[in-house]
Amino acid sequence: MARFVPGSASEPTSEIELTISCRNLLDCDVFSKSDPMCVTYLKNFEMTEWQEISRTETIDNTLNPNFAKKVHLLYRFEEQQNIKFEVYDVDTHDPRLEKHDFLGSCELTLGQIVSSGKVTLPLTGLSYNKGELTVVAEELSVCRDEVLLQFSGRKLDRKDWFGKSDPFLEFYKVGEDGEYRVIHRTEVIKWTLNPDWKPFVISVRSLCGGDMDRSIRVLCYDWNRSGSHSMIGEFFVTLGELSRGPGPHNVHPCIHPEKQQRKASYKNSGEIVLMRYEFRKVYSFLDYIMGGMQLNCTIAIDFTASNGDPQSPDSLHFIASALPNQYEQALTAVGEIIQDYDTDHMFPVLGFGARLPPDGRVSHEFFVNMKPDNPYCNGISGVLEAYKSCVRQIQLYGPTNFSPVINHVAKFAEMYQDGSQYFILLIITDGVITDMPQTKQAIIRASTLPMSIIIVGVGNADFTAMNVLDADTIPLVYNGVQAKRDIVQFVPFRNFQRLTNVKAAKAHLAKEVLAEVPEQLVGYMKSLNMKPLQPQTQHSVQAHDMASPPPYSEH
Repeated sequence: MARFVPGSASEPTSEIELTISCRNLLDCDVFSKSDPMCVTYLKNFEMTEWQEISRTETIDNTLNPNFAKKVHLLYRFEEQQNIKFEVYDVDTHDPRLEKHDFLGSCELTLGQIVSSGKVTLPLTGLSYNKGELTVVAEELSVCRDEVLLQFSGRKLDRKDWFGKSDPFLEFYKVGEDGEYRVIHRTEVIKWTLNPDWKPFVISVRSLCGGDMDRSIRVLCYDWNRSGSHSMIGEFFVTLGELSRGPGPHNVHPCIHPEKQQRKASYKNSGEIVLMRYEFRKVYSFLDYIMGGMQLNCTIAIDFTASNGDPQSPDSLHFIASALPNQYEQALTAVGEIIQDYDTDHMFPVLGFGARLPPDGRVSHEFFVNMKPDNPYCNGISGVLEAYKSCVRQIQLYGPTNFSPVINHVAKFAEMYQDGSQYFILLIITDGVITDMPQTKQAIIRASTLPMSIIIVGVGNADFTAMNVLDADTIPLVYNGVQAKRDIVQFVPFRNFQRLTNVKAAKAHLAKEVLAEVPEQLVGYMKSLNMKPLQPQTQHSVQAHDMASPPPYSEH
């Protein structure tokens, strides 16, 4: 449920967790079984197309998968939220779904799932339909905290005839209907009876719904290439018991029920030992903001010639008093939200891809207000004023280089890694990036810093390459180096042009553009295990007490 704030308004929403499983899937592989994955899509009354929101893990060699990765989404009673599930047999590591075998799909509303609790539907969409999908819904508790757990095995049963076992663990949570559903699966450790599994982090609400006494079932299996894994044994535990930490009280006999019933002398099939337990308090975006973290938004504007002659009404930089152009609309929509979190309302604004007065030199990192040593503009009105003035003083040129402005902001983000500042770079552009290798390198370096990058694409250019930078599905990699986290959000402005109401278009743009910033900010702070600063006093947030912005230098 949403947090209660007196004297305010709030939409009635609940966070829902969906658990997906399939049975009797079509077998598309010749020498083994299918390797299924499920993709979830959402479409509400505002959407004309399905939006992908989640992909499960791929489970090898099975026609009856129980997916451990959950789907989390907000349930709104007053909206019809349509859900579609598509199941694929994964053949390669290619993220494009058309590269994999389609096994079927089904559609229903989130309301149907929530009202029933559990729904099973046939998979359709093939000339020969086969298989069914089951989805179970559970409302999550408000608990955001996490635990780190690590287990090892001792003297596990040997399940392979000519060698040792290949053990792994599966963790199950008991649902409100009394059924156990898989919530986590460890890695397989080959050829051992004494495995040491890697530590893993899981949310308390996924593990036990926030109930320290809720039963958790742990099964130990011997992995088989065929997908028919052999059970070694199981035990039951609660988070309350695990929270006591390592010790004799958390050495759990691994019991195989059938062996226990058959043999009076049966003791166990080995032991599962808790090696590590850490409780991790998880803070929200608001915890950090209310603790005093400042958001610093830098704006970078594309002044390349592909925008069109600003004297022409067809130009994306055409300035008219009656109707704001796409750059102005994007600046206003995003800036009006960001400025609420920026105490002094001072925005540094950079430009790139233009020839500057007086000598016509090309620059990819200049101050839009044309001041030699101070890029700051006072509020969004000051940003718009500087932008309009700049268009009249420069010559649009090229190429479209992103890396200079990214490195510019990263330089300042590097100075503030104590949790007091977070930097947002808003890039508004119309074209295809011409320095893609350098841009990838810059983003990968920035992914270790307190920084997010928002790219708004204006005009009708082909923005396909932007999806590579917006690494929602596949992590950004360059020269073998992978980004530490996803810090880029790309949104094409044309998605909102169909809205005839300018105010509504601005609101939708701002919502889409800023959607990932809270998660990215929290992700950065979590990666460094940083707590929020102390809540500010009324005195400390007064504008006249704010330290002046960090000095800028133009390159």
